[in-house]
Amino acid sequence: MSTARQFKPEEPWQAPEGEPIVRLENVTKRFGAFYAVDDISLNIHAGEFFSLLGPSGCGKTTLLRMLAGFETPTSGRLLIDGQDVTDIPPYERPVNMMFQSYALFPHMNVADNIAFGLKQEGMPKSERQDRVAELMSLVQIEPLAKRKPHQLSGGQRQRVALARSLAKHPKILLLDEPLGALDKKLREQTQFELVNIQERLGITFVVVTHDQEEAMTMSSRIALMHEGRIEQVDPPRRLYEFPSTRYAASFIGSVNLFDGYVTEQNDDQVRVQCDDAGIQLEVRHSQPLVPGMAVTVALRPEKVRVIHQLEADTPNQLRGVIKEIAYLGDVSIYHVELASGKRVQFTQSNVQALAEQPLTWDEEVVLSWSANSCGVLTE
Repeated sequence: MSTARQFKPEEPWQAPEGEPIVRLENVTKRFGAFYAVDDISLNIHAGEFFSLLGPSGCGKTTLLRMLAGFETPTSGRLLIDGQDVTDIPPYERPVNMMFQSYALFPHMNVADNIAFGLKQEGMPKSERQDRVAELMSLVQIEPLAKRKPHQLSGGQRQRVALARSLAKHPKILLLDEPLGALDKKLREQTQFELVNIQERLGITFVVVTHDQEEAMTMSSRIALMHEGRIEQVDPPRRLYEFPSTRYAASFIGSVNLFDGYVTEQNDDQVRVQCDDAGIQLEVRHSQPLVPGMAVTVALRPEKVRVIHQLEADTPNQLRGVIKEIAYLGDVSIYHVELASGKRVQFTQSNVQALAEQPLTWDEEVVLSWSANSCGVLTE
């Protein structure tokens, strides 16, 4: 996974007196009998880089289009900066939208594309030229001012579209898969540039993406969506380390899931009988659980370590055989088959040359992890 953004402790969503700039109240959108968005309530605060993350068809784009005013909720309310905008048309909302296709005017050069909305509003020419120059400098496209869109690369068109969407100084910028048309290397570079631009301007960004690494890298918080509902809303690190459901654990990164039932709990120490693991697993969990309750133990591959042999009085040890190895350059992913037939993944950083890697196919290994390194899922 990419490294998530680092944030100060005093974030706006943690401040009790902080009033959200976007408030969704029980918003539902139906298309016939199909619920694209199903009773969503959500707060987004000023200055956030907020991502709506999920697979195709989960409702994230429909939600973004309702914020923009291109769709009207079937029920519920949308408030922006304290104003009910549920039935207000797009051009009267303090938002702008950057489309996935960029939607640049092919007959206009870069400068005219950026200035288009300002010209429509009647901004004086000299002021308009200053604003365009400021924005081209911000996104580093000054030498491209006279070029037409067909003379630009994908990354350059993306910068022009961003500058145009920022030209009217919206309170909120909505971005629909803004990096989807870029190649992987350029996409990774542009992620950090978007974050820097957002932090410099202080504008609230709301981004739709299906790319979990993109969301983890750029976002202050992420709303993970599934079948028209919000599964979990949290900062990236918390969403990754403390998923609230099996779906959240599975969608964000790789995870090993062990189904079982609670056998006992002493304070925050829980024992879970997992037949597919062949043992009872120990997990730290602060919330009370009932013996016999069906739960899932979630374990990230990077939390697993390999030991030479079983250690006495040490919890969470599994013996298995390496069946698959995937070499990814910086890390290798190993698939270990247990006696039950279940496969467990673990990762190791490739700090040695490949020829010196000590682990290989069909090798028997013992896997171990601490009770703090895994979590209990009840949903």
